[in-house]
Amino acid sequence: MICAIVHQLTRNLTPEQIQQSGFAAYYVDHTTGIYPVNASGVPFSVATLQSTGDVLTDLTEDLAAEEKARTTYDNILRLVDDPDVRDVIKFLRAREVVHFQRFGEAKRTGGNGFVHLYFPDNLNFS
Repeated sequence: MICAIVHQLTRNLTPEQIQQSGFAAYYVDHTTGIYPVNASGVPFSVATLQSTGDVLTDLTEDLAAEEKARTTYDNILRLVDDPDVRDVIKFLRAREVVHFQRFGEAKRTGGNGFVHLYFPDNLNFS
């Protein structure tokens, strides 16, 4: 969804608009394609994902990730005034809140119902 927003906002930019907006360096490397970086320009790396194989530990990590995403969406909403962009960001923010609630419920139950995701009964290691 974020990729679609960026595409819609940049697809008709003129060279002058690209230069004036500070988008030129990005445009030179990626045109208007989506290259996953954070707001500081640090590229995404799978090294930022944590997985221990322990259900409760991983649910705690998931809770933190949902809250970080919600904070990012809150910050975007403080900076953006385009109603179409705001609507999508509000939708994505609401999903983060629901995900946080569901992960919290799973953690409160000791991971019951999630354990089979980590240790399915039908695995055969022989």
